[in-house]
Amino acid sequence: MHIAFLTSEYPHESTSQSAGLGTSIKNLATELVKLKHKVTVFVYSQDVSEILNVNGIIIHKIGYKKHPFFSWYFYRKDIQNYINSVVKKEQIDLVEAPDWTGITAFMKFDCPLLIRLHGSDAYFCNLEGRKQKRKNFFFEQKALKSADYITSVSRFTANKTKELFKINKEIKIIHNGIDIEQFSTSIDKIEPNTLLYFGSIIRKKGVLELASIFNLIIEKSSEVKLTLLGKDVIDIFEKTSTLELFNDKLSEKAKNNLLHIEHVPYEEVKSHISKSSVVVLPSFAEAFPMTWLEAMSMNKALVTSNIGWSNELMIDGETGFAVNPKNHQLYADRILQLLNDVSLSKKMGDNARKRIEASFSQQKITQLNVEYYKKIIKNVN
Repeated sequence: MHIAFLTSEYPHESTSQSAGLGTSIKNLATELVKLKHKVTVFVYSQDVSEILNVNGIIIHKIGYKKHPFFSWYFYRKDIQNYINSVVKKEQIDLVEAPDWTGITAFMKFDCPLLIRLHGSDAYFCNLEGRKQKRKNFFFEQKALKSADYITSVSRFTANKTKELFKINKEIKIIHNGIDIEQFSTSIDKIEPNTLLYFGSIIRKKGVLELASIFNLIIEKSSEVKLTLLGKDVIDIFEKTSTLELFNDKLSEKAKNNLLHIEHVPYEEVKSHISKSSVVVLPSFAEAFPMTWLEAMSMNKALVTSNIGWSNELMIDGETGFAVNPKNHQLYADRILQLLNDVSLSKKMGDNARKRIEASFSQQKITQLNVEYYKKIIKNVN
């Protein structure tokens, strides 16, 4: 097979910044190449246009082109025409795109289009309780209704998307996967009484709740330290730094035990996960988060949120604890329980790893995708 991915982000030194969406695409693309399938990745809105070959994955950077009028439409047509030329030349069997911002609205490809639900703007606006721009909803709805097939990284995301866009199409559920060899059992010595949050410093990830939770932890255990690893984001409601809002909520004692690291190389992220006692990820808005998969794969007991997608990945009381982040006292108590009981923390971390191995290894997830791709391609031929 020859599978293509259309995306706004992909992890590579020459592309713009990438997050969980890009990582999930790279994980799947890498495994597909290992299985001798061809993979092409189209990354749009780039600074320049160029073609790269990275470990057998062909990356087409598509430079952004501004048009005098209706750039949102004509740039989409530029992308469509470019991809179709490659589809014909390289005999691409299928193009996959994400739901975010409905990039494929008004596009028509010369092969089947599969949209994977990683979480649309409408989806995240709904979870965060904020208003969405009408044009974004229009683009996303048109893209989804024009897609030949739809898959989703979680059942919760599929059901919520169906509800928001009034979609009647069947949605295939295939969760994100993780390379269990790359994210393996912790090898660094665990530093006692250390908490790690990693990901963007943004309201929807529950970081403002985490400030109040950390205050309660410090009141009971003043030696606990919290590391925030991730880029600060301007808060969508307050229009100011989320990190500043976080710090404003902290007690003076808690401030002394906080460390913020904006960015480290990808390999160093694993070291931070490995050394932490407990990973805390109190997010309100996810589809099927790579950060959770990465920490669980590294035998870490987590305290996460208990919202929506959570019960498709976490097992409360077995792989860690899943708690409503707004319940600050219970959330703090669960963290302290793991910090104070090393054997329980280890047991839950080991259970987390076993769950990843059993259900979410990239090899198993890739095989599910391969079977689905083949079914789509067979329906066309």
